[in-house]
Amino acid sequence: MEFTLATSSFMGTKVIPATLFCRRARAASLTVTASSTKIYTRLDSCLVIPPPPIFKKPRAIIKFLGGAFVGAVPELTYSYLKELLAKEGYLIVSVPYNVTFDHEQAAKQVYQRFNSCLDAIVLSGVPNANLNPQDLANLPVFSVGHSNGALLQVLTGSYFSDKIPKVNAIISFNNKSATEAVPYFEELGPLIQQMMPVVEASPLYEIARNASGDVLKALLDTAGKTILNNDQEALKSFTNLVDQFPSVFGEVGQGVSEFRPSPLENRTCFKCSYSVPHTLLVQFNSDAIDETDLLEETLRPRIESFGGTLEKVRLNGNHLTPCIQDPKWQIGSVYTPADAVAQALKTIPLRDTRVLSKTIVDWFTRFEN
Repeated sequence: MEFTLATSSFMGTKVIPATLFCRRARAASLTVTASSTKIYTRLDSCLVIPPPPIFKKPRAIIKFLGGAFVGAVPELTYSYLKELLAKEGYLIVSVPYNVTFDHEQAAKQVYQRFNSCLDAIVLSGVPNANLNPQDLANLPVFSVGHSNGALLQVLTGSYFSDKIPKVNAIISFNNKSATEAVPYFEELGPLIQQMMPVVEASPLYEIARNASGDVLKALLDTAGKTILNNDQEALKSFTNLVDQFPSVFGEVGQGVSEFRPSPLENRTCFKCSYSVPHTLLVQFNSDAIDETDLLEETLRPRIESFGGTLEKVRLNGNHLTPCIQDPKWQIGSVYTPADAVAQALKTIPLRDTRVLSKTIVDWFTRFEN
């Protein structure tokens, strides 16, 4: 006996065999892709996303820092959140960076890269977005950082008092020690030291680094992902992502057992030197590694001492909410239950990311003038 399923469609209700529904569901599951439209421009080591043309000039410039590892490819890992912010009229400048145990070095490198890019766009504009230098002159500079990027944000605002953002939005702050972040971390060093010659000699490592765009795209599409349609710039970032692992493993193999500076040293630095006038702390209600409460306790006396503003919000979501993407589910000629389930499953995380974006925009709006 063949079971049937009644399914809604834009043209009414159709009845299809259950076996046909299953085949369509399986086929549909292979057609989930991310948006392939390139909206960014690479300027030096940064990625710039302009606001839509309806804005004659940006409302402000947002410096964007992603989390550990994923921060190396923000055009892939944070595209949805950044698009939401850009659509509100902001010029987004993402600063890709590689993971290292030396957070001080990373923070100073990000500071230099961002300000070098900022100087360039203020001097020359963003021609392919029809933004000239006059459009960008005297715009306020804000900053968004997530996870490890949030830590680098706070470090930058503590190491420097000049050319820093006017306003920070710090998301899912985390500053755990290496041994807390990775259980048995101290025991990994000798093991990784033995493994690295094997990893580096492996032909798979060379394939990962040297594969053509077509090969990498096929591999990622098989897993339901995308690499921006043979975009060589995205491929370059993807290669940078792969290249981080030997560097990190090398540090561990050389005996590095803790982040530099230590979490305690960082908190001491924050208490004495943090200089960003207005800071929003964002935490999610399902984030086991979040340390926003500790950061609030650390920053509040310092910010109040110079008359700044510190606020904290708690939103629905988890540590990966800022990285949620908007997959494009390809609906066939018949709208099946599989389509309904797929759209329902993506609605909740996308809603959380949209709420996050709106929260950031509302915060920034208070300080644009």
